[in-house]
Amino acid sequence: MDEWATFFAHALDRRLPTDKLEQFAKVLSTKSPLATPLIAELLLRPSESRHYELDPQVSLYAEALLQIGILDVPSVLRALLRHSTSRPVEAAKDEQEGANSSQARWTKSYGHEERLVYGLSKIVAAGDRPKSAQEALGTVNALTEWMRLLVMTNAADDMMREIGAGNDAHNQETTAVRVAVGALLVALAENTTVNEALKNRCPKDTLKGFSQSLSNFTPLLINGSSMFAERLELYTKTLVALEPVDKKAQKAGAEIDQIIDSAMALGMDNIPVVEIPTMNSRAGLYVYLNSLLTGRPMVDDNQLLNFLHNRYQGDIQTTCIDLIVSSFDILANAIFRSENTETTFLLRSFLINKVPLLISIISAPMFPPLSPELCITEALTHVDTNAFPTFSSMFDDTSAGDMFSDSVRQDFCFSCCLHGLIPEESIERLLGEIPMQTLPAGGRYSKDDVLEQCLSDSEKIEAFTDELEHMDGNVGAVSQAIAELLRRLCENKDTMALKSLCVHLARKPSSLDVLLIFDKPLTFLPPICQLLDTWRYDDDQGEYQPVYEEFGSILLLVLAFVYRYDLSATELGVQTPDSFIAKLLIRGSTARHMDDLSSLETSQLDGWIKGLFNAEGGGLGDEPMALCPPQDFYLLVPTLFNQIVLASQHGHLTNDVLHGGLEYLLDPSLLPSLIPALLSLASNILTTPPPS
Repeated sequence: MDEWATFFAHALDRRLPTDKLEQFAKVLSTKSPLATPLIAELLLRPSESRHYELDPQVSLYAEALLQIGILDVPSVLRALLRHSTSRPVEAAKDEQEGANSSQARWTKSYGHEERLVYGLSKIVAAGDRPKSAQEALGTVNALTEWMRLLVMTNAADDMMREIGAGNDAHNQETTAVRVAVGALLVALAENTTVNEALKNRCPKDTLKGFSQSLSNFTPLLINGSSMFAERLELYTKTLVALEPVDKKAQKAGAEIDQIIDSAMALGMDNIPVVEIPTMNSRAGLYVYLNSLLTGRPMVDDNQLLNFLHNRYQGDIQTTCIDLIVSSFDILANAIFRSENTETTFLLRSFLINKVPLLISIISAPMFPPLSPELCITEALTHVDTNAFPTFSSMFDDTSAGDMFSDSVRQDFCFSCCLHGLIPEESIERLLGEIPMQTLPAGGRYSKDDVLEQCLSDSEKIEAFTDELEHMDGNVGAVSQAIAELLRRLCENKDTMALKSLCVHLARKPSSLDVLLIFDKPLTFLPPICQLLDTWRYDDDQGEYQPVYEEFGSILLLVLAFVYRYDLSATELGVQTPDSFIAKLLIRGSTARHMDDLSSLETSQLDGWIKGLFNAEGGGLGDEPMALCPPQDFYLLVPTLFNQIVLASQHGHLTNDVLHGGLEYLLDPSLLPSLIPALLSLASNILTTPPPS
């Protein structure tokens, strides 16, 4: 047992690759055979030095040992359960008595439980496990215990939420674990070995306990994964059919059926049942709009309009009124919750710049006496005047004088007027006072006009980009024009203008939110990614620093979208894994071993190290950039920083030399490289074991 514990400790300290681990584990299992549950316990238990969260490498080791048969699914599930954060502390301590480790459970096990259980579900779905009926029944028993625990912890969490002590982050983590267990259960439901074992070799009590636990657990998946819930609901019925017939219950059911039949014979089927009409609550649309704007603003016009049509069944007047009221509601709620400035800015921009455009589309089929003005007038009567008072009330002694909320109603009315929904003379009546502003001096913008101005005069690009922060109703046209401008500049390979636009957008993250209110990332990011993928030096390239600056500035915008909204390569429109962007997102924060580098990459890395830190060479010149295209440089950055760290640790770089070399990276041409560099350093801190 000690040999296995030592083996796992050394493997983790040295970050042993899984293929090497498999080889050594096979040898060790021959020399020092150990029961599967004990191996799983040694691998997955916490210790005094490592008890906060399981090392991500352990998940890879567990899956590797499962593949070669040293571990099995039940042993992994039980070891996870034994030390789960979800377990009551006292229960975990009772089981831990007499063990060598003083740690009864992990401080925070949700993340690695999710990873490992998903890994198990993939193995089971592939048919690699379970290999025998015994392992299948063991898996069923272990999952029965897991489901009971998750049902119990969910009930406890519900109680905490009722008393106002809930934790959103904790709820998300536990939901993720439940969905992972649901995925494993779905994989079991499709597994032939498991179903044969349940049908032919499963004890009655085991089958009944599994079925009952599954029926109690399935409702917990409705919010996390309705697809899993539906599949498991069907599977529960299958399990019930496998259970032996309970004659007493069957007899009682027959008696109930007889009573119902007698009642029906008396004419109960003729009793009229009044159909209750469907009522659209104010909260329903509020929740839906919040889901579009929270976290990652993704407002798909077609999807939103289809939702409204299905919800209101063509009632245009009610649709317009509820859309306006709900948009005011989400902004009011954000103000009351004291949300950050970026959130309130986004919600306000949606209300003032997006909603009038939607109303224009929805109200197009209206005929008198219905009109958009009538809907807007009715909607404003439902808007909370405490949250959005009139502009003049800011001068009232009893008012807090919040300019933000005081001007929202006025801005909204002028935006509606700009789009022709209401006449300008009606604004005073709607506000109940003389307005303090006027329509935009330039009138209503059109996308084509803004685009034409930007293409003919590049100096106007920055001015129009600044207008993304305006609240005048013209932002939609500006946003769509900028999205089209990004595509045009990429097609024309006008990298100078594209660089200027990308830098200006990246400096104002809130402008990215506005872009996503009116366009999907797939409408303008794929051309940028394609440009970066196909970027090449000219045959007669003279200077390389300007090229690096243009490339880095454009890449900076892509990375801003990626890390602000957690976009994947697929969501960027990248189709092939060989793409530079795909490689950067997948391994752009991972340092590579020197042995894994090609001779060209080694030469490029050597050139950058000498260019940055060789003071005698006269500083960083064009030579490293000439030998290393920008795509190769950004993929080498994590390895470069890893070598810098190693050189500093071994005293090969003095503080002055280190400081001087890193200062070069603050140059605009290299500044975006700090993103993969910092990600690499953070990853290194998390995975490197502390010095002994």
